[in-house]
Amino acid sequence: MKLNDPSENNKPSGAPQSTDDSPLEKVPADRQDASFNEGPGMTHRPQNDSSQTIGKNMLIIAWVLALVVLTWIFGMWEDNQVNPNRSPDTSYSEQATEVALKRNRYGHYLTNGEINNQSVIFLVDTGASDVAIPQELQQELGLEAGQAHYAKTANGTTKGYNTRIRQLSIGGIKLYDVRASIIPNMEGREILLGMSVLNQLEFTQRGNELTLRQIH
Repeated sequence: MKLNDPSENNKPSGAPQSTDDSPLEKVPADRQDASFNEGPGMTHRPQNDSSQTIGKNMLIIAWVLALVVLTWIFGMWEDNQVNPNRSPDTSYSEQATEVALKRNRYGHYLTNGEINNQSVIFLVDTGASDVAIPQELQQELGLEAGQAHYAKTANGTTKGYNTRIRQLSIGGIKLYDVRASIIPNMEGREILLGMSVLNQLEFTQRGNELTLRQIH
C-alpha cells in the first residue's frame, strides 16, 4: 500500500509547477520601462532635447518680431523726416484758424490734407499759380478735366487742364470751389499747393515753421 506524501496534499490543485528551484526576481517598474525604451529598434530621447528645441524656436521668433518692429519704427522715422506734418497742428480762436507746418529735412513743407474728402499729400509751392494735381489722381479725387491751358509751377510752365476742387482741407482749414490744374506729365502723388489756395490765407514763415491762417 502506497502512502501519500503530506506535503503534496497541501499544494493547490491549480498551482503552477516551477521548473526552476531558484526564486523569481521581481524587476522594479522603472527598470522595466527603461529596458523597454532602450530595447532593440527603439531610440531613447531625453525630455530636455524637446525643451531645448522649443527654446531655440522661441528665440528665433523673438528675433524676427524684434526685426519687424525695428523696421516699422525706422520706416515711421523716415516718413516723419520727409513729411513731419502727417497730422498738422491746428489752433482755433474767434478771429482765425491756424495750422502750423514744420519744414522737412529737405527744406520743403509737406503736409497731409484732403481733396473732396480723399486723403492727399500737399507740397507748398508759392511758385505755382494753381493747385497742381497729377493726372493719375484725377479719377480718384473725382475731378473733371476742362479746357487745356499752360500752368506755371516752380519747375516751369507745363500743359494742364482746368478743374475745380469742391472742398480742400489742411488740418482745420477748409476751402471750397478752389481753382486747380490737372497736369498730365506730373510724376508722383504729391499735389502742389499753389497760390489759388495761399492767396485765400495769410501765411507767415518763422525759422523752420510755416503758419497758415484762415481769417473768419
